[in-house]
Amino acid sequence: MLDPISRVRRFNRAVTSEVGALDTSFLGRGRPLGAARVLNAIGLGRGDVAELRDYLGLDSGLMSRLLRGLEDEGLIHTLPHPDDARRRIAKLTRSGRQEFSAYEAISNSQAELILARHHKPEALLAAMDMVASAFGRSRIRIEEMDPKGEEARYCLGEYYGELSRRFKGGFEVSLSRDPDATDMMAPRGAFFVAMSDGLPLGCVGLKGSGGELAEIKRLWVAPSARGLGVGRRLMDSAENAARNLSVKILRLDTNSALPEARQLYRSTGWTEIERFNDDPYPDLFFEKSVLPDSRPSY
Repeated sequence: MLDPISRVRRFNRAVTSEVGALDTSFLGRGRPLGAARVLNAIGLGRGDVAELRDYLGLDSGLMSRLLRGLEDEGLIHTLPHPDDARRRIAKLTRSGRQEFSAYEAISNSQAELILARHHKPEALLAAMDMVASAFGRSRIRIEEMDPKGEEARYCLGEYYGELSRRFKGGFEVSLSRDPDATDMMAPRGAFFVAMSDGLPLGCVGLKGSGGELAEIKRLWVAPSARGLGVGRRLMDSAENAARNLSVKILRLDTNSALPEARQLYRSTGWTEIERFNDDPYPDLFFEKSVLPDSRPSY
């Protein structure tokens, strides 16, 4: 058996070589990777300097030097935050926007070439997704979103597809008790998506009725992010939203073909109950109190 440490280090060397991390002119644009990453993050909307520093994992001194270098090139300018003069905002200049676009075009071409070189691009992408999720675990954010939005619809589509593969008789959403989107939006409910660097990794819906009883619906986590606590974080967000809406009791249903979901519910304080709907797909039903003093200690 090959040494695991050696395999990890081989992977690290391959990645740094492939992306040009050691080049003094990253992607041939005349500046190293660090400055290019800062420019990219600003171009993608991360202008708050403190948040930018945290996102990139840089110390204050290095962050200041990189920003100063980009300012000297005329690619960015910084100004006081409109709500707090002690904070700074970085924005791209016209030249900065042009340079950002050039980096984007070259990076996209590089990504296409990497995939084209492998005879199983989907398998390569799946491996990349797993590595990116594991490495970026601390940066995964749970965000409340419109259940009709692009990220939500992507997650729901993946969820339905997985049910079709895992259920013995397949899955047809039109036969299920699919919640109306308005029931998963304020003031009745909520919908949450786990986001990793701009890409959705999972979702969950809180289907409200305007009363003290609500349901958890459509919990899904991408295979690449399973085992990282994303499902639990999504459930926590939904339960907190229920408390804020004065919901006292939550219910959910699931299927025996999803043992990991059943394990999550049982380990986080849910109690199995009798069937409470006529949906043809679930065969397990759970309930949980979400009163303010009912938070479990894991």
